[in-house]
Amino acid sequence: MTLRKTKIVATIGPSVSSQEMLARLIDAGVDVMRLNFSHGTAAGHIECAKTIRDLSHALDCSVGILCDLQGPKIRIGKFEEDKITLKRDDSFVLDANCPLGNQSRVGLDYPSLPQEVMADEVLLLDDGRIVMRIDRVIKQQIFCTVITGGVLSNNKGINKQGGGLAAASLTEKDREDIKTAVALGADFIAVSFPRSAADIHLARQLIMDAGGHAQIVAKIERAEAIDALDEIIEASDSVMVARGDLGVEVGDALVPSLQKRIIRSARSQNKTVITATQMMESMIQSPIPTRAEVSDVANAVLDGTDAVMLSAETASGQFPLEAIAAMHRVCVEAEHEQALQMMPTIDARRFTKIDESIAMAASYVAEHLPVKAVVAFTQSGASVLWLSRSNITAPICAVSPEAQTRRRLKLYRGVYPLPLKTTSNDSHEIVITVENDLIKKGTMSPGDLILVMMGEPFGTAGSTNTLKVVVVGENSAP
Repeated sequence: MTLRKTKIVATIGPSVSSQEMLARLIDAGVDVMRLNFSHGTAAGHIECAKTIRDLSHALDCSVGILCDLQGPKIRIGKFEEDKITLKRDDSFVLDANCPLGNQSRVGLDYPSLPQEVMADEVLLLDDGRIVMRIDRVIKQQIFCTVITGGVLSNNKGINKQGGGLAAASLTEKDREDIKTAVALGADFIAVSFPRSAADIHLARQLIMDAGGHAQIVAKIERAEAIDALDEIIEASDSVMVARGDLGVEVGDALVPSLQKRIIRSARSQNKTVITATQMMESMIQSPIPTRAEVSDVANAVLDGTDAVMLSAETASGQFPLEAIAAMHRVCVEAEHEQALQMMPTIDARRFTKIDESIAMAASYVAEHLPVKAVVAFTQSGASVLWLSRSNITAPICAVSPEAQTRRRLKLYRGVYPLPLKTTSNDSHEIVITVENDLIKKGTMSPGDLILVMMGEPFGTAGSTNTLKVVVVGENSAP
């Protein structure tokens, strides 16, 4: 398979939950598996994670696991007949005390909503497919007039145009789900609907209290999150451009420019970024994507995203493997055409850390010598992240003895994690071992030029201080 810099996150669901399908996802090139905690049970997620771990071990590859918290998704209740059809100018009531809905009203799973809205504000239901203007609010009832009608079914989400709802980012369910995510060994935990850095700090404390070390992905999907974007990114390890709810709250026309801004801001703070929502939505029911979806994925790659995500396309779609294959080929082609300067030029930057300086030096040398790859030895992955943020075109082979580090590296653009298959602390022997391994894999050939980043003495986290230009096979034993 052609090397792909941009990583693929695939959501697990009924279509791909079997051991056979999970193995095929890994074989197709999925880098990170997403467990959506809006669905399923704790026991089911734990079992699925164990299967993913067992398969990745058997297939001798690293696969990350991302647990996506549900967050305070505000929803309507259920209908007597499961769904209704609304027309323009219909009157409709959102009633916090309604146990079962009908043609004129429906209940709420968020009883505080009537206290947080007022007349003339606009509510958007079912990801904006149904639009209602509020006429008046009386106690626990919100009286509305339908602006845009359609079919409305059970448990659909509600957003307020422009944002501003006070629902806490971390619900009681999320707090329990964090414990489940830690128990199953999640590499990443995604926090839904954060409004500020405080939400991220709270999530990190809850993860630590549960004994976990998962990295936090902040999902940017509230209008308020845009106002606090820099502080949220700084508090997180990664961000997700969650275009569904974000588009509903701020308006669809703003989403493309916000996507670029979020990606640019994340990269400038040395954070990874995932672009998500409806990337290949038509492939839920079609074996090929639309041309618009192809352009959407390609543009996310050109924007500099680390990863692109599939949701229902893999979780419940009819063509999950075809969706992954389509995503792969679009990413590869977009990367061929990419001519972006991902970071400021080295001359314009000042470095405060030795390992960052070594990473940027490697980036510079790699663009001025015909190197086949950069081989980076890493304990924590920090120096590799800096290298990944640069505009380097050569693949970054990140060699680490830490399984958790290798799984985290699966989210870094242009990085290909490898295990360290020697217990030696002799740097010369270690480099030769990795060279021989890469030759066996067919990744390199004797005579190829590579850059080696490592720390000397070897084996200390945060000690990257050495950059070498090496000819593959030149120092190997005959």
